[in-house]
Amino acid sequence: MSRGIPDWLSSYNKDWLRLDIVAGLTAAAVVIPKAMAYATIAGLPVQVGLYTAFLPMIIYAFFGSSRALSVSTTTTLAILLAAELSEANIDSATLLTATATITFLVGVMLVLAAILRLGFVANFISEPVLIGFKAGIGTVIVLDQIPKLLGVHIPKGTFGQNVLNTIRSIPDAKLATLAVGIVMIVLLLALHHFAPKLPAPLIAVAAGIGGAYFLNLSARGVELVGHIPQSLPSLTLPSLPLATQLWPGALGIALMSFTETIAAGRAFARSDEPSPRANRELFATGLANAGGALLGAMPGGGGTSQTAVNRLAGARTQVSELVTAAITLVTMLVLAPFLALMPQATLAAVVVIYSIGLIKPVEFREILRIRRTEFTWAVIAFAGVVLVGTLKGIVVAIIVSLIALAYQVADPPVYVLSRKPGTNVFRPRSKEHPEDETFEGLLILRLAGRVFFANAEVIAQKIRALIVESRPRIVAIDLGGVPDLEYTALKMLTEGEKRQRENGVSLWLVDMNPQVLTMIQRSQLGETLGHDAMHFNLEIAVQKYLGKAGAAREN
Repeated sequence: MSRGIPDWLSSYNKDWLRLDIVAGLTAAAVVIPKAMAYATIAGLPVQVGLYTAFLPMIIYAFFGSSRALSVSTTTTLAILLAAELSEANIDSATLLTATATITFLVGVMLVLAAILRLGFVANFISEPVLIGFKAGIGTVIVLDQIPKLLGVHIPKGTFGQNVLNTIRSIPDAKLATLAVGIVMIVLLLALHHFAPKLPAPLIAVAAGIGGAYFLNLSARGVELVGHIPQSLPSLTLPSLPLATQLWPGALGIALMSFTETIAAGRAFARSDEPSPRANRELFATGLANAGGALLGAMPGGGGTSQTAVNRLAGARTQVSELVTAAITLVTMLVLAPFLALMPQATLAAVVVIYSIGLIKPVEFREILRIRRTEFTWAVIAFAGVVLVGTLKGIVVAIIVSLIALAYQVADPPVYVLSRKPGTNVFRPRSKEHPEDETFEGLLILRLAGRVFFANAEVIAQKIRALIVESRPRIVAIDLGGVPDLEYTALKMLTEGEKRQRENGVSLWLVDMNPQVLTMIQRSQLGETLGHDAMHFNLEIAVQKYLGKAGAAREN
């Protein structure tokens, strides 16, 4: 911020106003119906979705660092909230208080994380794991909405139990409700395919309300949304006793809120705009959640699809979000009686269509094509959500990401290098380039990444195996790709050098950065090797070796 004024406001161009107004109106047509639909995912009254699309948007607009991000709630956050409320056995009498408490806790946690500068945590969930996690979320949500499309109610249990109960309920389906659901799904798909620029959720909601009114659908057994308060949201205070019970679930929701927010903000940032700042996003979304909680909002964050609509409609600054919030206010004060006529099947159809978008088999195939190991991580994250539940699934996703990171760090590659003929280019030896030059008696190795206590022994074992295989007189290790050498790794090199020297093999170190070079020079290894065994680059090292080999042959 500049002198307490938001970045986008201090440099606002009046030519942007029309674009921002149009974008805000367009985004509202998508955000408002979806926010109400997402409230139903969590088992909340639809007006809670409206509350979430009101004050949190205003707060984020003045504190966030992204100029296009649209902040309300998302499918992922809604299903996480639903899981927490269900697991905590919250009854209907305390449902709204519990929701406000969770949302307030999410806000406080995000603000504290910003103060502690924990923005880097967003990078702890890898992209393949996030893809698997979201696909699992999408699968759970779609299954949860099918009974609403059938017009039936089923006892909730595990994923497998829900599948069986849904199948068993099919004979009891209400045809009128099913017809409404199918028509809404077809309408949404048709609009998405043939008129992607139109606000499909708004059109579906309007069609559902019109159908309910003119066809008297409630008399045919179609369940409607029902009464929506036509007023401003009332003050809702969080409960301290509930906070002590709900904070673990709030922590998982806070992490996912931030992860989605920073991902959406980065994805839709223009090249001529400041890049979203992680700790600033933590602070802004934290304040948005804490403030929204006091008006009964559910946990929120930056939504990818609504941000895409906002940006594609021409949004240049957060003025567009203020316009969206204003339209939400008008909806609460004026349009609430009309929204009460909306069939529940219409909201279920909106949820299904936008939740299916979380399931992306193409991305799974792409991961599998490129890297089978990370495909496994994605599948594990998916299975974690489906089999153990969404809140535990997010823990599984984080653990899988950390295990994947530990696996990659603990087992780094050690490359054997050869030289491209006629050049000074050294590259890993491969069957694709049998013509590359090797040098009898010289083994050139390259390490990549940080070398430290977790991988030092693995690297040492790989180097010893390659030495046994090649039987060189000199081993030249290229450290150009090693940013840091930890003490345990240095000790590994020192002991390895001593062992190989006793076997008649010399060690050379090549292309060290200043930090690594200084550390080695201060150590016993540096004293043992001396200046002659340290080389600026591989070309110089090879020339020196060839010179020595030639001199030895002449003698």
